[in-house]
Amino acid sequence: MQLDRGAATDGAGDVRADAVAAERDGFDGFWLGEVKHDPFVGLAVAATATERVQLGTAIALAFARNPMTTAVTANDLQALTGGRFVLGLGTQVKAHITRRFSMPWSHPAPRMREYVLTLRAIWDTWHTGTPLDFHGDFYTHTLMTPMFVPPEHGHGAPPVLLAGVGETMTEVAGEVADGFLPHGFTTERYLREVTLPALERGRAKVGASLEGFVVKGSPMIATGRTEEELEKAKAGVRSQIAFYGSTPAYRGVLELHGWGELGDRLHQLSREGRWGEMGPLLGDEVLETFAVVGSPEDVGAEVVRRYGDVFDRMSLYTPYDLDSRLVSDLAAAVRRAGRHAP
Repeated sequence: MQLDRGAATDGAGDVRADAVAAERDGFDGFWLGEVKHDPFVGLAVAATATERVQLGTAIALAFARNPMTTAVTANDLQALTGGRFVLGLGTQVKAHITRRFSMPWSHPAPRMREYVLTLRAIWDTWHTGTPLDFHGDFYTHTLMTPMFVPPEHGHGAPPVLLAGVGETMTEVAGEVADGFLPHGFTTERYLREVTLPALERGRAKVGASLEGFVVKGSPMIATGRTEEELEKAKAGVRSQIAFYGSTPAYRGVLELHGWGELGDRLHQLSREGRWGEMGPLLGDEVLETFAVVGSPEDVGAEVVRRYGDVFDRMSLYTPYDLDSRLVSDLAAAVRRAGRHAP
């Protein structure tokens, strides 16, 4: 299993120090999400400071952009990184796409399927000279004159990974993507009973298996060296689980465990703006189902036990302040457990 990390700082997109640390400490990939900063800008900066580590978006928002702009940016990063770029895409939920980005929303899974096929058609035009002639239900791209064709960089198109929670989007990922990014709001049971079967159904549509298909997870972790650090971490993870659990689109994960009513309560509190009351609603059973909790050594062993045969690569999701030494200790514990796994 490959081990990745993200940015530990929020320095207006200048993540060079974090990227250098990731490469120095032996991580396989450095990934940025689209939250407060543009991940493409951050990775362009990271590319100038690294030589080996893969650089990926986990995730960039597909529907906040049209396929052509995404294709151009991804191609530029593939060239700039010397073929180290991985394009991770997700949808976001309707309210953010329509109200934050003022972009259209309709049928997210079919639209995302077409989005990826559009990207591939555009890249194929650039790399092989095939005329651009894509006609879909959501996107149409039929014009590409020589003036706008990027120079050949020799690294091909970047791999595309799709994020998802529900079965339909997960099937789409299996069908058209090179890999899948399970949401941090998931559980071992949900992955085994819902996610993997959906990916297999998607792969079967194109006559393929999961062999060579990348599943990159981001399990939530609550850890610390002292009881005080651990309790602070548990509070941070509880709040993050509650935030995700308030989203109706993610309700299926809670329902699988018989916690649908908890989702209703969290959603109502979020609508009322009572964010601070949400995390404490989560008992230890919920916390320890969604997150791996304990000392770094215990976390390393449990992460590998839960996910060692599910994830091909993994980032450890710690939604709270975690010093760089503890990040290194945690990564080392996961690697040790992985070496001793059956």
